[in-house]
Amino acid sequence: MKGKIILFSAFFILTTAAVSAQAKNAPRSIISTTALIRKYHDQKELSGMQKGELLELYIERIKVLVKTLPYIALVTKPGVTMADLGIPDDSEHKKVLDLQATGTSTFLDTTVEFQRKMMPYSDKGNLIAAILFYESTLKSLHEFNELNEM
Repeated sequence: MKGKIILFSAFFILTTAAVSAQAKNAPRSIISTTALIRKYHDQKELSGMQKGELLELYIERIKVLVKTLPYIALVTKPGVTMADLGIPDDSEHKKVLDLQATGTSTFLDTTVEFQRKMMPYSDKGNLIAAILFYESTLKSLHEFNELNEM
């Protein structure tokens, strides 16, 4: 019985290590796969929301924009990897992508903290206008894709 437990434990540790090693070598998306908007809104719908809900939408849109706009000359949709674009998937390019992801994450952490502390003092109408502006900017990425395909 004790031998089975040891054997099972060793098998579990080796399996976990193999899966973890594969995850590190898996190609990473240039644009974060979390850079998605679940739903777009209109002014009437936003006007019916509480300020706290608006703040969360505002922050969500900022995150998506920050995770998307710097890369539109390369790609506009999450899930595309360096290999998909013909960029060598070597250590140098992976390091650059990792540094960019770290910088973006640090920037977003600081920005979100600022937004959560300062934006509750903003006018509800300004929050609604900003959300609609951000959403129109994100929708315009579809137009960008169409221009790019010509």
